[in-house]
Amino acid sequence: MSKKRAVSIKYTSREFDTIKADLIDYIRRYYPNTYRDFNEASFGSLVIDTVSYIGDILSFYIDYQANETFVETATEYNNILRLGRQLGYKFGGAASSFGTAALYVLVPASTTGIGPDMSYVPVLKQGAEFAGTTDAAFMLNQDVHFGNPSASIRVARVDEVTGNPTHYAVKTYGQVMSGELRTEFVEVGAYKRFNKITLQALDISEIVSIIDSEGNEYFEVDYMSQNVIYRGITNRMTTTGEDGTYAAGNQASEILKPIVVPRRFIKNRNIRTTEIIFGASSDSEVSKDFLTEPQTSILDIHGKNYIQDTTFDPTRLIQSDKFGVAPSGTTLTITYRVNTVQNVNLGTGQLNTVGEYNMEFNDATALDAAKVTDVVNSLEVDNETPIVGDIDIPDTEELRHRIRDTFATQNRAVTQQDYESFVYQMPPRFGSVKRCRIMRDNDSLKRNLNLYIVSESETGTLTEANGVLKGNVKTWLQKNKMINDTIDILDARVVNLSIEFVAVGSLERTKFEILSAAYERLQERFQRLPDIGEPFFITDIYKELRNVEGILDVTDVKVLRKNGDIAERVYSDVSFNLEKMTSADGRFIEMPKNVIYEVRYPEFDIKGVIV
Repeated sequence: MSKKRAVSIKYTSREFDTIKADLIDYIRRYYPNTYRDFNEASFGSLVIDTVSYIGDILSFYIDYQANETFVETATEYNNILRLGRQLGYKFGGAASSFGTAALYVLVPASTTGIGPDMSYVPVLKQGAEFAGTTDAAFMLNQDVHFGNPSASIRVARVDEVTGNPTHYAVKTYGQVMSGELRTEFVEVGAYKRFNKITLQALDISEIVSIIDSEGNEYFEVDYMSQNVIYRGITNRMTTTGEDGTYAAGNQASEILKPIVVPRRFIKNRNIRTTEIIFGASSDSEVSKDFLTEPQTSILDIHGKNYIQDTTFDPTRLIQSDKFGVAPSGTTLTITYRVNTVQNVNLGTGQLNTVGEYNMEFNDATALDAAKVTDVVNSLEVDNETPIVGDIDIPDTEELRHRIRDTFATQNRAVTQQDYESFVYQMPPRFGSVKRCRIMRDNDSLKRNLNLYIVSESETGTLTEANGVLKGNVKTWLQKNKMINDTIDILDARVVNLSIEFVAVGSLERTKFEILSAAYERLQERFQRLPDIGEPFFITDIYKELRNVEGILDVTDVKVLRKNGDIAERVYSDVSFNLEKMTSADGRFIEMPKNVIYEVRYPEFDIKGVIV
């Protein structure tokens, strides 16, 4: 019986050259008489090269797959999102713009000619469609009552003979968001646990509704065992006054109610696609799925003659051991909202086209049909403030930071990072902020918090967030903030800077080529916006320019402040002392904690000379 050979194998050899060297050494050591031809043109060398090639590829994919299992080392965007979902991060998908639209209708005058006939004052229903000059579509996300006391009324038309008013223009405001509704029909076959459906449309902002052929509605939840959602129910005590005006008083127009939803789904968003996942039970398996009784939610301890701590998580009252009803043998009508263009931001006055819409009147049967038609057809729209939001999804590095912040928050806002993470998690239909920063207000007696935010205009430059977006951010934070924290939402100050440099170029390339490469390098550098309060490092300009091929040295870099209007380019007018904020050694410019810098027009604000 032959003795087993002790073979020494190097497990650290992972690339082509080291694997090949180990194979040749192995053959020479253990098969000196069997194979001796190590010529590169021999068949044996072909076999060795092939084995080394396969080993190199296997090593690469093993390393690649290992790297893709960690947030810090993953490179594929969808893999980072999957890892983020495991840590509680919810990717918002395609961002939305959010703002306020001014709405106008013409209402016939009353019989006395004094004021409009309030019976012809309509209610514009939620879902009305509008469009802007950039072909971006927008939707009204709330019912608009033109009879609201805050509505503005002006004389629009008068009788040419008597001079008495014949029509009044009624102006009010409504909240709009970008996107249009689209419908997709999906055939569902036999019952399947956790049935997954991938929607055909790309860049979906929101799933509006899912209804099957039998009329059952499926509701979106955060996790499958969540069987209760909160929904706004119309407040029936909100009535219309005798004169037709909207008399809500101090009452809310909607009441927030918990609703049990046995039919539910969760959605997973990849970089562009959207997946819908349903529950695991059939209709026969979920006979009841209701709110848990408090006395049945406490853990029973059998076999002990004592009672330990009786506290329990109150969220158990709205938890379920079921995973919801999965659709089967039906057709799902899925309605979702999707943006029509990539850039969904609009400047002032650019929302000017009315699409499809519905209006309701207090008693349409008692009104003149011709006058009703005239009122319906008179609708006009405009935006007096920009409609803005974040038009870009976060890059891979920013996505990693958001995932880490989400995991650290544990669904509550305590630290500075918690608050900032929750702001970025706000659903896109409520608007998006480009950058935010929260800090303690030391001048306040109550030590309240100041949240500084900045949004993005239709051209991709920084701009102030409008009032609607600020209100949504404040409402969004209410559910997670500490009860004793008070938050003021303020605008971050934007400082516009320009760069001038002098560099020494190589004689091997033309000055034009070197200068073009330098411009391209710096413009790419300033595409990434800094955080609020992040210093401007002048040394980074030197570093970037010295890495440009053809530049031998950088002799001078000047950073200047831009303000006012220059050749149709609008800059920020924020007061900022550039010289005072520049460090003594000239290496960086300090930014106050509520200030963010921006090179607004890189193609104009970056200038250089090659000598």
